[in-house]
Amino acid sequence: MRKTTTCGKLGWIVVSVGVFASTAGFGGAPVGAAKPLSAITDLTQVDADFLFMGEYVGEVLLGTGERQRIGLQVVPLGGGRFFAVEYEGGLPGCGASGKARFRMEGQRRGDRLTFVAEPLEVVIYNGVATFTIQPRGLQIAQLTKIHRVSPTLGAPPPAGAIVLFDGTNTDQFRNGRMTEDRLLKVGTQLARVFRDYTLHLEFRLPYMPMARGQARANSGVYLQSRYEVQILDSFGLEGADNECGALYRQRAPDVNMCLPPLTWQTYDIDFRAPRFDSSGHKIQNARITVRHNGVIIHDNVEVVAKTGHGSPEGPTPLPIKLQDHGNPVVFRNIWIVDRSDSHCPSAPCVCGLAAAER
Repeated sequence: MRKTTTCGKLGWIVVSVGVFASTAGFGGAPVGAAKPLSAITDLTQVDADFLFMGEYVGEVLLGTGERQRIGLQVVPLGGGRFFAVEYEGGLPGCGASGKARFRMEGQRRGDRLTFVAEPLEVVIYNGVATFTIQPRGLQIAQLTKIHRVSPTLGAPPPAGAIVLFDGTNTDQFRNGRMTEDRLLKVGTQLARVFRDYTLHLEFRLPYMPMARGQARANSGVYLQSRYEVQILDSFGLEGADNECGALYRQRAPDVNMCLPPLTWQTYDIDFRAPRFDSSGHKIQNARITVRHNGVIIHDNVEVVAKTGHGSPEGPTPLPIKLQDHGNPVVFRNIWIVDRSDSHCPSAPCVCGLAAAER
């Protein structure tokens, strides 16, 4: 049994004890351990650690006798090893008052996962994280595992939007390829170009518990082939300027809204291209608003230059690219609303034209 509730606009599913204990909800029995650097995209192939990964919420008893809401993110590192981070007030984007309060290391043995940060001991069993003060055995909290769902997941294209990918074909992309279950693969770019727009896309990270850093489910959305909004398995991390949601190496997300791998996530991006004078000199920087899983992580901020390996800035719009960084990130439900002016002040005027016509 699962119970659905919400935190603001961000919904979640409370995973009951029965669902957590059973493997039926994951399509089959989990395998024993993930292979080094393997990228798992099929829920029937996950390891035993996968069942413990995720988010937990509840209340903790403080020394004052008051109760305070807290959140816990549990991250697998492979081979039964984990780390967990605790947040005061709830989870990121859902009550957390700031950065993680502290981090704990843990080890799974059989059907129990134990973290120790003396005098605190946290044991996760059957979808419940129990906090105990040792050696007194004083239980101070029980947190329930939840599964959060982006409020824009499955969002239909509004009137006037252009559907770029709905699983039917890849006609809107150059070198577009689909998986057997009709999801869009990385390593492609739009066949058309747009200057100013609202972009919606949904992405899913592979499960790579043995990988670290930039090798862990890496991709990116390159706006105009110049400005990368990073895609990475940054679940439980601090949210640095090279992690999920970042304007790569230029600006960290205001909140790390990355959900666990194999969970569908959303980007909703409002992009306004830089402006150039008739001589080709930039007179205004690009501006961008990014909502990651419905939460604003960049609010109408300036993008002062190209990011990372992006193409040099210039007056001519370039296509949106989905970066291939060697990991099987996949996409679905991609649409765009062209918000370009009816005329292009920059020369040459190419807004909305097919890339081949540039």
